[in-house]
Amino acid sequence: MNVVVTGTLGFDYIMDFSGRFADRIMPEKIHKLSLSFLVDTLSKQFGGTAGNVAYTLKLLGVEPVILAPAGHDFAPYQKFLRTKKISAKEIAVHRDVATSAYFVMTDMDDNQIGSFYIGATKYAKKLSIESVKQRPFAILGPTDPAAMKKYVTECCSIGVPYLYDPAFQIANFTPDELREGITGAAILIGNDYEIALIEERLGISHEELILMVPVLVTTIGRKGSVIETRHDAI
Repeated sequence: MNVVVTGTLGFDYIMDFSGRFADRIMPEKIHKLSLSFLVDTLSKQFGGTAGNVAYTLKLLGVEPVILAPAGHDFAPYQKFLRTKKISAKEIAVHRDVATSAYFVMTDMDDNQIGSFYIGATKYAKKLSIESVKQRPFAILGPTDPAAMKKYVTECCSIGVPYLYDPAFQIANFTPDELREGITGAAILIGNDYEIALIEERLGISHEELILMVPVLVTTIGRKGSVIETRHDAI
């Protein structure tokens, strides 16, 4: 089965800092923060929400179709997808901008400081799920909020069931926009913090959220996930 996967494509730059961020921050100078860290390791990986989901789906025997933009430096990522036999035919490559990138630094206490360069992701709203010929199911991962709203509208209009994963974009939607994305979805997924944030944004209880969507998946890190419907939970 083909699954349309939206979200971001990007390069992840992952760094490890052997100390503690807290030891470098002076609370009385927090109003004028200027910090620099000497990191011990740096790794560059293929990532992005769409790329990561597509890779995992392929491992599970599902055929992902990535619908996302990329930039002029996308060639090595494209080669990687080709070697993994992951379809890149719906990826739009823009020559005027670089592929999105995420830079993250982690200290010895697992605290993180990160920044995301939007790059080609700014063109995500130009893509359309309607243009994909085989679309029995879609995964709407976090990307440009305008694009996410468009994909929700398209899926509801043409009858494509979808998994909704607003993730780090939750705060960038109005309550009405969040509600529209959730009520139209077949599945809502988020970590425990994100699900709690959705409930706070909508002013509803967890029980009320369960009634809004057929399946609610809450990930809880190393402990796995809780999958809930109106009638059961596992």
